Amino acid sequence: MPDLLIELLSEEIPARMQTRAADDLRRLVTEGLVEAGLTYAGAAGFATPRRLTLAVEGLLAASPAVREERKGPRADAPEQALQGFLRSTGLAKEDLEARETPKGEVWFAVIEKPGRPASEIVAEVLEATVRSFPWPKSMRWGSGGLRWVRPLHGILCVLSDEAGTEVVPLEIDGIAAGDRTVGHRFLAPDEFSVLNFDDYTTKLKKSKVILSAEERAEHIWADAESAAFAQGLEVVEDRGLLAEVAGLVEWPVVLMGAIDDGFLELPAEVLQTSMREHQKFFSIRNPKTGRIEKFVTVANTEAADEGATILAGNRKVLAARLSDAKFFWENDARAVRSHGLKGMAKPLEQVTFQHELGTQAERIARIAALAREIAPMVGADAGEAELAARVAKADLASEMVYEFPELQGVMGRYYAKVEGLSDAVAAACEEHYAPLGPSDTVPSQPVSVAVALADKVDMLTGFWAIDQKPTGSKDPFALRRAALGVIRIVLENDLSLSLDQFFDAGLLSHKIAINQPEAAAEDKEALNDILQDIAEHGVFGAAVRTIRGNVGEGFVADIVKAVPDKSLDLLEFFHDRLKVHLRGEGMRHDVIDAALEMPGSDDLLRVVHRARALQAVLETEDGENLVQGFRRANNILQQAEEADGVEYSYGPEVKLAEVDAERDLFKALDQARSKISKALETDDFSVAMGAMAELRGPIDGFFEAVQVNSENEILRRNRLNLLHLIRDTCGQVADLTRLEG
Repeated sequence: MPDLLIELLSEEIPARMQTRAADDLRRLVTEGLVEAGLTYAGAAGFATPRRLTLAVEGLLAASPAVREERKGPRADAPEQALQGFLRSTGLAKEDLEARETPKGEVWFAVIEKPGRPASEIVAEVLEATVRSFPWPKSMRWGSGGLRWVRPLHGILCVLSDEAGTEVVPLEIDGIAAGDRTVGHRFLAPDEFSVLNFDDYTTKLKKSKVILSAEERAEHIWADAESAAFAQGLEVVEDRGLLAEVAGLVEWPVVLMGAIDDGFLELPAEVLQTSMREHQKFFSIRNPKTGRIEKFVTVANTEAADEGATILAGNRKVLAARLSDAKFFWENDARAVRSHGLKGMAKPLEQVTFQHELGTQAERIARIAALAREIAPMVGADAGEAELAARVAKADLASEMVYEFPELQGVMGRYYAKVEGLSDAVAAACEEHYAPLGPSDTVPSQPVSVAVALADKVDMLTGFWAIDQKPTGSKDPFALRRAALGVIRIVLENDLSLSLDQFFDAGLLSHKIAINQPEAAAEDKEALNDILQDIAEHGVFGAAVRTIRGNVGEGFVADIVKAVPDKSLDLLEFFHDRLKVHLRGEGMRHDVIDAALEMPGSDDLLRVVHRARALQAVLETEDGENLVQGFRRANNILQQAEEADGVEYSYGPEVKLAEVDAERDLFKALDQARSKISKALETDDFSVAMGAMAELRGPIDGFFEAVQVNSENEILRRNRLNLLHLIRDTCGQVADLTRLEG
């Protein structure tokens, strides 16, 4: 079985496209080969700045011959049906066979496809792949019609086995395939021939080209760490930059240079961001001071002066870039000293957040009010939380964040320290955006937690208020991420919060703001009274009951009535995000549903504690058997209630019990209800679940000893009421009807 080697040599391929291009080459070629009948043992794609390479092992030498029989229409079918069959098979009528079948004489086509040599199939597949390659951007050059990401210079395509190496005959727009390639553009530009993949990689390395992107990255990182360690420094880890730089060089040469002293006092994140974005430099940190003092650049060639000229040029360009960063930093710091962060935030009054939700300044005011309400519930000082919320987004108006948007929050922390604000406020400026992803850490300081929750709740309630919810395929405002952020903050900080209260207040605040222009003075006053009532008394339902007599019909009533449904819909959205989060932890989806169906499901921490306790019980024999007993009791009860048209929930009487098993169940239920009630008062779900699981034995004994549907109507009714007591007792802990099985 031969091996296939393909190399497409071109001008430099953008680094961001290389990984996908190597995978696309592997996928398209191997899919084409298999479709043509050529199977293989393994395939791997590679990319450097100048070449895409594919190595396929264990390819069939030829495709197998194929014989296919295809049944057609009846011999007496209309001519139109016969002609359609002939077109689908590619045969003439005289090539068909008429055969007798139980349904009469039927036309059959016998299609025979002879095997084809691998070289012929490879040539067809590779040409089709090159001509239809899915580059994000491509270009056409010269007089040909071929489009490629950059001008294509050469094609290497060979099949090799024990007998030798065969060049696949192929030509694309004047570029003929061969067995030759070139090495490094500057260090080894001469052509050389190759026999197979091993010979290819060996000769490439001798010609100063490392084919594997992973190997280039490892080489860069190892040399950078060695250079830094030798001077008592360390490399700031940046895997994204490492992958990008590995795609810029074929023969990486690591060089370390110093940053001019005039820039060393810039914030470390500013230095790192500026060097990464503009120069693709790695930052070198002094672990003793935390300052960024040097940089590492990766050249694509070996210089006679060991890189001195390259470093000198890089330092000159870097100085110009860092001069801009220093100018921004000093200007911003001067503005903060003069007017404070609130003064810096003044331009945000003219910046629209969303056309229906107002300006950034209006959004900040809402976040500040909500943060003040949340603060006592998370252990934060209300005044400090409100202050942090008012200044947390001020850096959006800074020159530094305008230049480097990814530094939002980070610069807010620095500017807060410049103004002399507390460490808690400074931390909140940076941390209130977190978490930005599933692996990002969540804020843990109380002030940061209050502002982060307020920020995300305002975002979610705002877009719910204007019916801009995420769809199955679109979430332009990252609302799913915001909801998951709230969930993670609540769970990882062990916060027991009633989200309904914040949803109701947030939705009403947005509705008031959206409808302010058309509201009469008395309507505005009524709405603000309702908002204050929510802040004082909790969830919206209580507030509605308080003021319902004064709402009546009209403008205020329309707004008030719209909020509860939107709040419930938003809570259901959170429940969906919570299910995804918990399923990622390995929790059963039906267990989550059983916990969510219980009252107080807006307290996510309570839901999770209940679900985890239930799953732990279900993993025991008693727990699993209890569910079976509960299901049996519930099914019998439901069938009886449907048949009789009554509800059996009037309290069974122990004096009507006939056997000990029945009396034992009465006693067990009394004890369990007492234990469960006490445990639920302190949200001790483990104890409550344990008390429920202890019912397993008495319930099993009851069903073994007693016939529920007794001929004695009094006994039957009493036992059905006893089944209701089982359902009601277990239902205090979780909705077991939601469990599967």
